[in-house]
Amino acid sequence: MNPHLLDLGDGALTLEFGDRIDADLNARVIAARDALAAMHLDGISDLVPTWRSLTVHFDPLRLDRAALSARLLDAAQAAAQKSELATRWRIPVCFGGEAGPDLAQVAQATGRSEADVVDAVCASDLRVFLIGFLPGFPYLGELPAWLHLPRRATPRTAVPANSLAIAGAQAAIYPWQSPGGWHLLGQTPVRLFDVDNAARPALLAPGDSVRFRAVDQDEFQHLANAIATGKCGRGDWLEP
Repeated sequence: MNPHLLDLGDGALTLEFGDRIDADLNARVIAARDALAAMHLDGISDLVPTWRSLTVHFDPLRLDRAALSARLLDAAQAAAQKSELATRWRIPVCFGGEAGPDLAQVAQATGRSEADVVDAVCASDLRVFLIGFLPGFPYLGELPAWLHLPRRATPRTAVPANSLAIAGAQAAIYPWQSPGGWHLLGQTPVRLFDVDNAARPALLAPGDSVRFRAVDQDEFQHLANAIATGKCGRGDWLEP
C-alpha cells in the first residue's frame, strides 16, 4: 500500500502506511515522524505514531492544510533507519509470584518452564510501537512466536500498576491500575508516567527499544525505595 492521507476534521491529518502490525511498517511511520519533526513547522501541536500510521494535530489558522499535506507526503518518503529521537531502555522486572500471577499458566500453555518464559522475555529486544490505552502505556513487540497467546478468557477488573503483561505478539506495562485481559508475568518498580515531567511525562516513546532485566524481590524493593526517595531517576534505566 502506498502512503495516503486521511482527513480527521479541520485540525488533524493521518498519514497511513498499511493495514497490519509490522516492525518494518512501524519503522517507516517513525521515520516520517522524525522527518516531519525536523521541518519545525509552525502550527503543529502533536505527532501521534501508531503501528501503521502517523496522525498530525495542527492549528489550521497557523498552518495551511494543503501545505501540510504536501510536507506529510514528502515525509512519507523518508528512509526507515535508526531514529535519532529513539532511546534504548533496560527495565528491571520481578517475575512470578504475586508480582506475576500468570507466569506459571503461561509456561504451561507454551509447554516451557517458567525460567524459559522469563529468559525469552528478557532476551527480546522489544520495539515501542505506540503509546495508547492509558497515559504512558507502551505496546511492545514482537515476542518470540511460541509466546504468542490470546488474551485471558476472563479479564481482570484491576491489574496492579507497573505490571508487565503479554498478549498476542506483544508485551506491555500497565502504568496505572486498570482493568485488563493480558497475562501478567511480573512487575517493575519503574514509573512509566510522571505527570510532573512536562517535557516528557511518558517514559517510553514510539521508536524506543526496551529490554527487561529479571530481579528478585529484594532488589525490586531496593529499587522501589530508591525511586520513591529520588535516588534513582530515568537515567538509571538507559541501556548501557
